[in-house]
Amino acid sequence: MAGIPGLRGTEHIGFTVPDLDQAERFFVDVIGCERIYTLGPFIKDDNWMAEHLGVHPRTVMRELRFFRCKFGPNFEIFQYEAADTAAPQPKNSDIGGHHLAFYVDDFDTALEYLKNKGVSIMGEPTLSKSHSEGQKWVYFTSPWGMQFELVSFPNGKAYEAQAATKLWHPAHPEL
Repeated sequence: MAGIPGLRGTEHIGFTVPDLDQAERFFVDVIGCERIYTLGPFIKDDNWMAEHLGVHPRTVMRELRFFRCKFGPNFEIFQYEAADTAAPQPKNSDIGGHHLAFYVDDFDTALEYLKNKGVSIMGEPTLSKSHSEGQKWVYFTSPWGMQFELVSFPNGKAYEAQAATKLWHPAHPEL
């Protein structure tokens, strides 16, 4: 089999936020993650930041916090003090654009919960078609504009009927 020898899966997803305390409140109080530990600041006077992280050498990583989010990958959330111009939050259509999707067992209950927490929901829920038929999803945003997706497909997706290999499913990690 091709690929990285010994690969098990995604251990963590790292991303940068403008306000780490605000992000922690969102990930703990709204999403339901648990903060595990924090590190920083990291200040380097050489080229370490450029060589190892691809950022301006005088950039300061103020702090990072690791969070566990139920049965998915961990989150490593950073707050930097950039030495050069900061870029705006990328849209999905931008290079580097992204979103994080959270699988839930009961879509309607989870959506109502997010609405009650004052979370900004993007449009109405969508029922997928074709290979993803059976899936219901909607995007929502964090207070700093990062995009997330609420998704559920408790009876599976249409592609699974003929698939030799299925996508990983957080409700069935053993499969």
